[in-house]
Amino acid sequence: MAGLAAGAAPEEALALFDALGPVEPAAMIGRWRGSGLPTGSPLDGLLEAYGWYGKEFLDAETVHPLLFTTRSGPRPVDPAFVPMAVLRDRPALAHSRAARAAFRLARPLVTTTRPRARLRTVEHRGVHTAAMVYDALPIIDVFRRVSDDVRLGVMDLRGLDGPFFFVLTREG
Repeated sequence: MAGLAAGAAPEEALALFDALGPVEPAAMIGRWRGSGLPTGSPLDGLLEAYGWYGKEFLDAETVHPLLFTTRSGPRPVDPAFVPMAVLRDRPALAHSRAARAAFRLARPLVTTTRPRARLRTVEHRGVHTAAMVYDALPIIDVFRRVSDDVRLGVMDLRGLDGPFFFVLTREG
C-alpha cells in the first residue's frame, strides 16, 4: 500500500482490490483512521479537505460511517445531511473553499451519537466480504484485507462513474 500512497490508475487499484482477501465483519470492529487513495476520481481528496477522520464500528448494528476531526477529537456526522448529488455531479463545487467553510459552520449541527450504518457481508466483484451499508444513502463501502490492521475500501455509490478508493488503518 505504501507504494500506492501517491495514487494509482483506477485499473491498478481495482486489480489490487481484487487480489486482496475478504474481511469478516467481526474483523472490522474498532475505530479506523481513513485516507483516500487517489485514482483520478472526482472525489479524490474531498473527504480529507473536509477534515475526515475515518470510521468506527462498534458492532454490526452500530456503525459511525463518517467521523470528522474536531478540537475535542473525532465526532460522527450524520451522512443523511451530506449533499451526495453535489459530490457526485458537481465535484468542483464540493471542492470549493466556500463549500468547505459552510461545512465547518454546519458540522456541529449535523453531528450525531446515533449509528448511521450497518456491517454486512456482501458479494462484490465475486467475493463475499465485509461491507458497510449506509442507512440513508445509496452507498455501500466494501472492504478487503491488506493486513490485520489495514483495509482497502471501495465506495459503491449509485450514479458515480468509477470507483472511489480509500484506506483504513486500525487505531492502536
